[in-house]
Amino acid sequence: MSGRLIAIVGPSGVGKDSVMAGIVAASPKVGIVRRVITRAAEAGGEDFVAVTPQRFERMRTEGAFCLTWAAHGLLYGIPETARDQVAEGATLLVNLSRGVLPAAQKMFPGLLVLQLTAAPEVLARRLALRGRENAEEIKGRLARAEFAMPEGVAARRLHNDGSLDETVAQALTLIHPESA
Repeated sequence: MSGRLIAIVGPSGVGKDSVMAGIVAASPKVGIVRRVITRAAEAGGEDFVAVTPQRFERMRTEGAFCLTWAAHGLLYGIPETARDQVAEGATLLVNLSRGVLPAAQKMFPGLLVLQLTAAPEVLARRLALRGRENAEEIKGRLARAEFAMPEGVAARRLHNDGSLDETVAQALTLIHPESA
């Protein structure tokens, strides 16, 4: 039996973690991949495994990750166990960078990519509220918000400007089309 990996992508502040939590709450058979990040544990946000850059590199060398990338001065890794879980039939959500999507498609046949979007003013407000970036860093993140998908990657766009419930309902229709 084979499961499915569902990549959730979009700019910082678009609500990826909230949408993922809403999907899992509404569809308990769907799980979330816990990323490994070279970010301080107290930084908040998503539930992640915090490691030092040195530990991350050791883990990468030891084959602990099926996907890795660098973004915003941090290193990100998806545990190799995610590949095992999908092979065993699990449906998993994962917050991925757009740049790693071609590698994810090769590794996970049937990868579904959900691209979350929101108006710039919504993103700016959410980024300011989370308090992890200063005004200049927020400006930089907003400038990168509308990058295109890599060539060969088909994504389903979901607008997350309105209610979380609406976005989650749309995502569930894409994840479970047989239930629609």
